[in-house]
Amino acid sequence: MTDSTELAHLPATEALRRFRDRSLSPVELMTAVIERAEAVEPRVNALAERTFEEALAAARTAEARYGGKGEPPRPLEGLAVATKEEQPIAGRRATDGSLAFREETADRTHPVVERVLAAGGIVHARTTTPEFSCAMFTQSRLWGITRNPWNLAYSPGGSSGGSGAALASGSTTLATGSDIGGSIRLPASCTGTVGYKPPYGRVPAMAPFNLDTYCHDGPMARTVADTALLQNVIAGPHPLDGVSLRPKLVLPDRFEDVTGLRVAYSPDLGDWPVDREVAANTRAVAEALRAAGAVVEEVDVKLSREEVRTAAMIHFGAVFGPYVSSVAAEFGELLTPYALAFAEQAGAAGREPGAFLAGLEIEARIQAVLGELLDRYDVLLCPTSGIPALLADDDYTVTRPVVDGVELEHYLDTALTTVFNIAARHPVLSVPSGVAATGVPTGVQLVGRTYDDVTVFRAAAAVEAVRPWQRIARF
Repeated sequence: MTDSTELAHLPATEALRRFRDRSLSPVELMTAVIERAEAVEPRVNALAERTFEEALAAARTAEARYGGKGEPPRPLEGLAVATKEEQPIAGRRATDGSLAFREETADRTHPVVERVLAAGGIVHARTTTPEFSCAMFTQSRLWGITRNPWNLAYSPGGSSGGSGAALASGSTTLATGSDIGGSIRLPASCTGTVGYKPPYGRVPAMAPFNLDTYCHDGPMARTVADTALLQNVIAGPHPLDGVSLRPKLVLPDRFEDVTGLRVAYSPDLGDWPVDREVAANTRAVAEALRAAGAVVEEVDVKLSREEVRTAAMIHFGAVFGPYVSSVAAEFGELLTPYALAFAEQAGAAGREPGAFLAGLEIEARIQAVLGELLDRYDVLLCPTSGIPALLADDDYTVTRPVVDGVELEHYLDTALTTVFNIAARHPVLSVPSGVAATGVPTGVQLVGRTYDDVTVFRAAAAVEAVRPWQRIARF
């Protein structure tokens, strides 16, 4: 392993400290990140767009700021940030991972990207997604297959899979994602990184999807502190998003220990089948929190996987189904089979008589269960996914995943994430829990009370301290 590879994996908070004391320059770090990306991209394929020359020029400007020339450094000054291609940048391609939109150009910039740039972050690359960000794997006819750096046979998850894979392989220092059913947390779990689904409204989004309570934009990184750093940049009210929360919540630089914190540990959220390795690693995190001083109790959560899938499909049928159907009507065979299949399944659920009200009734039951549980506990701990990862090459239009001997109706059933898009006001961090025999990481979710962001970061920091996970994919 070269020094350049290790440098490319340097945490953002450490890089900023070294920029300030002049022991490292933004140009050195950006060069290492670009070299790493060029080395691994032929195999990983995480980057949809690269702007490396512009990034190096921006790094030189940042270097001058740290040298006292011009304006003072900003919060992300000189750091490489890979943004999800779904988040548009004015004047740049806006494909949504689809051949149907391969010539489209954005006319405005997403608030998250806007804030990254304003904070001195350097968007050196944009990351791959499945078509329309509708899948829990990352492949498309436009960009091909994105692979997991820990084992190339597996997917890095989806839909922010390019961001997770880029972080794990050292092709970026920070990354952004979006999450409508687990699309930040699942890639974090599959790639051994950290992903945060903020509570609804904490991070501004673009109309009309800012009005969809399932939709969240958030940070991804390799450490808890780096995730908090980026979250503090992108959070806060925005004039174009009327549901963005004010005042802005700023996470602290350091978090209290977890002595006395009450943690509800659920191995399966009720009836999700969970792979034995995932279960063992989740249990190990529960023990780590107990060792750190938390009061950890195993609980029986009365949630139904079938009800969660039904409610989600009704919801997606109101938004995703009609949208993809309208694109398919114009562009037909350009679309992927999995996008068409998902649109049809969701659309069928949404067309059932009384579907909208039925979906709301299910969502209300789900939120009541979590509300009662988190009235008694500070944090809920559970797996992020029932399996380490889906296969990279399969689009699961024919294949049904099998978890712990149970054949599932849809790959959506492997995810223990979508319930917290239904219960959208709960903050959720996915952090690494261990590694499966395949070499693929596994993850756990730390779920807080509504709008209690600080406590989930507090719990995650404790897990990280007791079970440090920072590793480098050796390939």
